[in-house]
Amino acid sequence: MSSLKQQLLRRHRRQKHLVLLATLLLLAPVGIFVDWWLVPLVLFLGWIAHEAWFADHLFYSPRDDYQYAFPADTVAQNVSLADGVLRLSAPLAAGETLILAVELRSTRLGHFLDPHVWIGDDRQDFERGVRGRRFLNLSGQAVAVGMGELAIEGRFCRLPATATLYTFDNPDYAERRIMVLAPHADDAELAAFGLYSRASEAVIVTLTQGEVEAANYQRLGLDAAQAAQLKGRLRTWDSLAIPLWGGVPQSRCVQLGYYCMQLPAMLAEPELPVGSRESGEQDVRNARRHNPLRLPADSDGLPCGRNLLADLVALIEHFRPEVIVTPHPELDPHPDHFATSLAIDQAVQRAFWKPEIALLYANHLLDNDRWPMGPAGDGIALPPALAPLPADGLWSPHLSAEHQLDKAMALAMQHDLQRPLSLKHRLRRTIQQLLAGRRWPATGENDFFRKAVRRHELFWVRRFDS
Repeated sequence: MSSLKQQLLRRHRRQKHLVLLATLLLLAPVGIFVDWWLVPLVLFLGWIAHEAWFADHLFYSPRDDYQYAFPADTVAQNVSLADGVLRLSAPLAAGETLILAVELRSTRLGHFLDPHVWIGDDRQDFERGVRGRRFLNLSGQAVAVGMGELAIEGRFCRLPATATLYTFDNPDYAERRIMVLAPHADDAELAAFGLYSRASEAVIVTLTQGEVEAANYQRLGLDAAQAAQLKGRLRTWDSLAIPLWGGVPQSRCVQLGYYCMQLPAMLAEPELPVGSRESGEQDVRNARRHNPLRLPADSDGLPCGRNLLADLVALIEHFRPEVIVTPHPELDPHPDHFATSLAIDQAVQRAFWKPEIALLYANHLLDNDRWPMGPAGDGIALPPALAPLPADGLWSPHLSAEHQLDKAMALAMQHDLQRPLSLKHRLRRTIQQLLAGRRWPATGENDFFRKAVRRHELFWVRRFDS
């Protein structure tokens, strides 16, 4: 978790504690002068209300506009949303990715039930109490849009009479040689399983063992270091084995074996070895035993930035990818994710082979833990962008129901996504289902089964030479 997100969480919790203290001070006279049983009753009802409507980590106002700027050559046109149908003002331009910018306004019920927009048979959700500029994803519905037959309707929110439709024209990057960079095992599947499972030439490179937060394995009688070592071995295996479910053989999967949450420190001082915080290990070669080729760090096993960059250069020059899939450095705040994109940018500058395109993904957000909002199987609207971002293009390939199920099963194989929910979170989900109308998929309990298994995947398109 980034230091900024930790600060936001601390501030969020401090505000809740102050509200609780103020509530107790207000209730004290009620308990003394009216009836004592009113105090626990009000506190219980307040807890129910908190779990139903105020437990989300939303570190911005739902009234804030999303701020997106797209490349100057992006085709845009005004469209009408009158009578619940999207009607064009000009013929639809060629392009597979369609984004609709709208001004959404929550109804009163939309402060308690998630506001969402039905786009044909797709549903896209937004923040409760939303009132501002948002971006719907119409990708995969170009035929209905072009024929003027796409129904669009707001539930618990109101749509404007007009909106702006942006059209992005991209090649099918699944037909190019792609290299997916995963800071941890499961990042490739969360962001790009649909893409790499269609690709004829895909390589998956996982940078870390992912050995931290292994307390769950201490139930097996292991101490903290042993538990971290076991978790690292399991997630290393996941990074090499699970891509085969998507058609990528082990001969095209590489595990670099560096240590979780240590990539930023490695890049800050490239000559300094940075071992694991939890497993006590200092040599990355144990995690590399099944790699299909020898890499520079195999000579000494040192977990340092110099070796990381040399490994990435060697991989680029060996596989010669045309497209590299990597975390979005402005949207995804996870320290290892940011460091991964920084490292690949430096490696591309050093390598003699030059990839053309970076496809950027966001598996985590700084200010909204629920994005993509809404149930599994629905579309992915653009995430909150409260500060201006680089004017990147967008590519949002459509996933069939069959591909979505395969993606869910790939996530179900990930050891890190198999942990059962705590009692607290199970109670919260039950309350939200009953009072807020939320639902979760049957494929798995981890929230990534809801967030990642969608009818779209979403990538920002950036040229390396820019």
